Amino acid sequence: MKLAVIFLLFLMFSFLGWLMEEVYAYIENGKISNRGFLIGPICPIYGVGALLIITLLEKYQNDILALFVMSTLLGAILEYLTSYIMEKIFKVRWWDYSNYKFNINGRICLSVSVIFGFLGIVTIYILKPFFESILSFFPEIVLIIIAICLGIVFITDIIISGNVISKINKVDLSGARDVTDEITNRVRKSLTKHSIFTRRLANAFPDFKVEWTGKLLKIKKQKNSIKK
Repeated sequence: MKLAVIFLLFLMFSFLGWLMEEVYAYIENGKISNRGFLIGPICPIYGVGALLIITLLEKYQNDILALFVMSTLLGAILEYLTSYIMEKIFKVRWWDYSNYKFNINGRICLSVSVIFGFLGIVTIYILKPFFESILSFFPEIVLIIIAICLGIVFITDIIISGNVISKINKVDLSGARDVTDEITNRVRKSLTKHSIFTRRLANAFPDFKVEWTGKLLKIKKQKNSIKK
């Protein structure tokens, strides 16, 4: 499979994942929230997940039960690692399943992982053949040009979104008590005061929580040094 086709499949699945998140958010909250930490209408975790399923699990297409089980496990691993890595990088818990049954550290839960299992089946049997049939209508050079243009837009989005997210670590938390919700609310309030992009981020993840322990320790040390 050509690199341009792989990247375009990634974007198509990422957009489809974003659309699914939008529908879910609208059903749950009654409004459009533009889910995802990127500005554009894509959720890369779905694109990565789809490519992993196509690459690693297509060999199970003749065994639908095995495909379902393996997709469930793969989706759970990917979501857990994504949650862990993003929290370590940005000091923010982007989603939290602590109130769901059968969750692991609030990062994944059984009900969502099972959905990934069904999505794996849909990906192999329906979406992959459908998307590939669409791309097959275009000459290879056209696909390459489209992939390059969209790649530039994608990279630009990552840079801008990364800059927006970095504002989370610049919020003044002095005077905050040892309460996660209070600190999270302060960060959210600060985000909504900045550009339209930071407001979009706050709306996209209404349940995000800030990793605040290290910040509080740093604040306490600063206060102690001032007193001395």
